[in-house]
Amino acid sequence: MRILIVEDNRRLAESLQDILRRQGYEADVSLDGAEGYQQVMSGRYDGVILDVMLPGMDGISLLREARARGCTVPVVMLTARSETEDKVRGLESGADYYLTKPFDKDELTAALKAVLRRSGEMVPDVLEFGDIRLNQSSYSLERGEKSIRLGKREYEVMRILTCARGAVVSKETMILKIWGDDGDAVDNNVEIYVSFLRKKLNFLKAETGIATARHLGYYLTEGGRS
Repeated sequence: MRILIVEDNRRLAESLQDILRRQGYEADVSLDGAEGYQQVMSGRYDGVILDVMLPGMDGISLLREARARGCTVPVVMLTARSETEDKVRGLESGADYYLTKPFDKDELTAALKAVLRRSGEMVPDVLEFGDIRLNQSSYSLERGEKSIRLGKREYEVMRILTCARGAVVSKETMILKIWGDDGDAVDNNVEIYVSFLRKKLNFLKAETGIATARHLGYYLTEGGRS
């Protein structure tokens, strides 16, 4: 799961990035409001941590514009202002949660999990499709009594496909959500991890498989092994 941090205090932004990475998230940083707006609208992020006071474009304006253009990504808003009026402005602009600086890191991660869960991005610990289960706590793919551990990238690909519930997911979407702006990530990256996952599904003797939609992407199917 990829989170965007829009915060102009570099030290705080990098600290937040470290906290999120230790929690298993991919995390990117933007130090400018205008740049942050473009990244928020890119569709590559599952959640956003957004500061109010930013150069280029303040957080309230950024969020209002994003919401007006149909962006539904969950947002945790950060501010040094604790007055009720400021909190109301943030929430009315479209924030899902409001934290006042300074905050505890456990409070931050709990808030992020809460907004992701409400948005539908945060799924239960065990995700099911067909005859398989994806255990998000152990990074394991399971069928019946058998299970096999997944690598981090394998897990991310499988999570995206399972959350799609049989809908086609393009390679481009997977690259954006898993690798972000990494220039080394290409279509072949997705193909490699799909191949790994197919072998693991076969190992589990799962009826659920990963099917290819030619020139479109991949989707899960219950109609037989891949």
